[in-house]
Amino acid sequence: MSDIRHAIEAVRERIHRACETAGRDSAEVTLVAVTKTVDAARVIEAIEAGVGDIGENYVQEAKGKIETVGPGRVRWHMIGHVQSNKVKYIPSLFDCVHTVDSTAILEGLEKRAKEMDVLFEVNLAGEATKSGTDVDGLRRILEKVPSLVHLKPVGLMTMPPYVEDPEDVRDVFRRLRTTLQMMNAEFGLAMKELSMGMSSDFEVAVEEGATMVRIGTALFGERR
Repeated sequence: MSDIRHAIEAVRERIHRACETAGRDSAEVTLVAVTKTVDAARVIEAIEAGVGDIGENYVQEAKGKIETVGPGRVRWHMIGHVQSNKVKYIPSLFDCVHTVDSTAILEGLEKRAKEMDVLFEVNLAGEATKSGTDVDGLRRILEKVPSLVHLKPVGLMTMPPYVEDPEDVRDVFRRLRTTLQMMNAEFGLAMKELSMGMSSDFEVAVEEGATMVRIGTALFGERR
């Protein structure tokens, strides 16, 4: 068994155990393999080992890998900060964007997309170094949802502070879940996705309701 295949199976088993702890079905949780700095050959190896969702942080890096992998093999997720000058390239490359954090980005994608799922990034920890909007900003973005034709709002995403003990960020994950419920009620939406949890804390995120976990290091090792 290859190292990547073994790592994927180990992460899936950890997801399964976290779901059991929370009384959830592990089928509710999508493993998004984060392939920042991972070469195309290893991405293909992960796909052949059963990964169906790939997350990339940068448009240019993703473009080369998508061209090498070929169309239609997996679902591609944009998980990095969306720069306004890169918006025009995203609809042709990605199936889902996790990091919409302004009305300008939402409207830019809507103008160019044919069909795409979007999640809204919320900075619940208030870290100045992290992108994402606050809850009031999220409300302003969601006010634009009725005008959308090509974009489908499916959920929220967050990136908590890095901590040694993942229990220290459990409250951030819990707050994202309650924020999703609150926004669905306020705006009459049916968003279901919670993109939260990475290699260092995904089990706690799953216990708190994550439906997408973004895993890089636990699958591919430390980034070069």
